[in-house]
Amino acid sequence: MATVISLLNHKGGVGKTTSAINIGAAMVELGKRVLLIDLDPQANLTLSLGISRQKYSIYEALRGETELVPYTAKDGLDIITSNLDLSGAEMELINEAGREYILRELLEGIDDKYDYVIIDCPPSLGLLTLNALTSSRYVIIPLQTEFLALQGLAKIKQVVDKVRLRLNKQLEIGGVVATMYDNRKILNRDVVETIRKYFGKKVFETLIRDNVALAEAPASRQDIFEYNKSSPGAKDYLALAKEILVRTEQGVPVG
Repeated sequence: MATVISLLNHKGGVGKTTSAINIGAAMVELGKRVLLIDLDPQANLTLSLGISRQKYSIYEALRGETELVPYTAKDGLDIITSNLDLSGAEMELINEAGREYILRELLEGIDDKYDYVIIDCPPSLGLLTLNALTSSRYVIIPLQTEFLALQGLAKIKQVVDKVRLRLNKQLEIGGVVATMYDNRKILNRDVVETIRKYFGKKVFETLIRDNVALAEAPASRQDIFEYNKSSPGAKDYLALAKEILVRTEQGVPVG
């Protein structure tokens, strides 16, 4: 059975989609079978990998028109794509019985084919995000190392706690990953120190450095390992993936 991880932050522009893609790609580099789920109506994950609109996306699956239909991006890495139609899903499913469990039930049909399922959540805390959290074992919070990125952390923790209480008792915060980090900036260092005080050992040791290759890779419709395997971005995400594997496979306490 696959370990399901949601990447969540209701603030946009924190490196959530970049992290989802490249954590998944790094796990493939480490020999794992990975399924990425683009649960964002903006479909940035789908677009970043250059995947054209598919006949069956996450939208059709949530509506009950089909099972999950993976698109193979490369050996070991499959994608459940998204498109703008997904923006209407929350309204369309509002009266559906058990609406918070739809994705969880869909995953039961295919998660034995993968080691990890990584869900790229939308930048909101609505029904789509609830579906992701109800389906997940862990939540990873990407956090840009800027002051405004700290705002709302308490809200994310509150939502995770409520979901654990009411919908998914196994859910826990698997870690916080600092992104767009520049060691030369005092503010960046201060933000990392602040989140370590708040989250303790849940903060990953690996810091994702601000790296132009991470911004260039989506323009080439590639993950960072295809685009530039020797870049700092590739090295950082590989190190982060190793940390995630240690925590999730060996049950290492995370604070």
